[in-house]
Amino acid sequence: MNNRQVIDVLVIGAGPSGTAAAIDLVRRGLDVRIVDRSPHAFDGSRAKGVQPRSLEVLEDLGALPDVLAGGSTYPKLGIHAGPLAVPWKMFTHREATPNVPYPNTWLIPQFRTDRALHARLSELGHEIEFGRELTELTQDEDAVVAKVAGADGTEEIVARYVVGADGGSSAVRKQLGIGFVGTTDESDRMLIVDASVTGLARNRWHMWPGRGGKFIGACPLPHSDMFQWMIRLTPDEEPPAGKDDIVQRIHQHTRNRGIHLHDIHWTSVFRPNIRLAESYGRGRVFLAGDAAHVHTPAGAQGLNTGVQDGYNLGWKLGQVLAGADATLLDTYEAERQPIAAWVLGLSTDKWGGIAKLDPSSMKRGKDEQQLALTYYGGPLAPADGMRTGTLRAGDRAPDAELLRADGTGTRLFDVFRGPYFTAIAYGPEAARALELLAWPTAGAQLKRLTVGTTAADGLGFLDPKNTLKGAYGLTGDALLLIRPDGYIGHIATRDFLTATQSAARPMTP
Repeated sequence: MNNRQVIDVLVIGAGPSGTAAAIDLVRRGLDVRIVDRSPHAFDGSRAKGVQPRSLEVLEDLGALPDVLAGGSTYPKLGIHAGPLAVPWKMFTHREATPNVPYPNTWLIPQFRTDRALHARLSELGHEIEFGRELTELTQDEDAVVAKVAGADGTEEIVARYVVGADGGSSAVRKQLGIGFVGTTDESDRMLIVDASVTGLARNRWHMWPGRGGKFIGACPLPHSDMFQWMIRLTPDEEPPAGKDDIVQRIHQHTRNRGIHLHDIHWTSVFRPNIRLAESYGRGRVFLAGDAAHVHTPAGAQGLNTGVQDGYNLGWKLGQVLAGADATLLDTYEAERQPIAAWVLGLSTDKWGGIAKLDPSSMKRGKDEQQLALTYYGGPLAPADGMRTGTLRAGDRAPDAELLRADGTGTRLFDVFRGPYFTAIAYGPEAARALELLAWPTAGAQLKRLTVGTTAADGLGFLDPKNTLKGAYGLTGDALLLIRPDGYIGHIATRDFLTATQSAARPMTP
């Protein structure tokens, strides 16, 4: 592969997972291209729920303002039984707190989430190359060659690494020969329709249950006249194709002829694939998002898990390209595959409950929000490490409200933002150790944050309302190392300098 231009990373697939990975890689100063076989950005509402943890990720990546502007909180369910519609609270609405700034699942059609990510990537000077399809993938010890076909012919792209985020039918996964273990129930199908609608209240997510697991649902899509319709088909039923047939099917089931569909914007027949890749990569090629795991739609987990795949992988690729040991990339699968396996179980149980009309299957809580997901016990967060009163290495690092020395306030997440590690020294002894902490000049740099308990400590920030102390379970001096993806890389409550240097070594050049 000598004498060829070699880029750092080629991302294949411009959905949420691939674009999130590309944004993270680009902001690290890497040479990145992102291609997608579709002729244009996705137009459907498909994955419409963005979970609180993903909102935090999108904030760090710089895409959150557009996502918030394009969505809303979820309405209550309206479960129709004959002429009655019973309100049902699927989500418990929560107020923001200092440690959880975005506590509620956000309703936004996927096409708006995609475009928010695409717009952020464009702000960073990179455009998605649509209409470019992978046809062949080969690799050696140094690089990967991807043959990509487009309207102007076939191009060979040489990259140090490739991220395959090209969906459940992933060409990357097939080129690697990686098994996709699980099931596809061909008899269990759902027709999804995005349509402009009149004659239906927009303050409810309407559900019309039926016998034998049949149901129709209609969820209002924010800032539009559209609903996402979900029509569960019987095993031998031909999906209604035209608008008149779809309307007739809705009227037959709902017995409400006052519902009118106007423009139909997008349709798809969905089959609940439940599959997990046997491995998350081979050599210099990695899988993310639906290329690595596919779920039922219940619980709004697939898009969120995929975005966080890209977020986990991005900083690790950046570190290895900067000189960190390549074994750091092994931790991607070790951390993310168990999460996907757990999520598959959760969404499958919820989907089965809906078929049985089990009301509990419609409830959504902390499991779906992904705030409690942890890498504790994994290769970068050993179970024998130190901990605080509330946190262990591998846990999500909470937000907090702090005061600067000049009296102005800031959020801890504002300090975290960007492609960096952050060290939080709480108390003067930990602060002295942080001053002595050596950090490599290559790769992700270290933000140093010193927090005092009183102004007399003379440290950079204060925690006057004890929001950091409470959320982080601090009872004395502590030095915490936060990874670039917002998870705790290390906790030191003693032996601050030596323990932190030892923990940082596998993650840095």
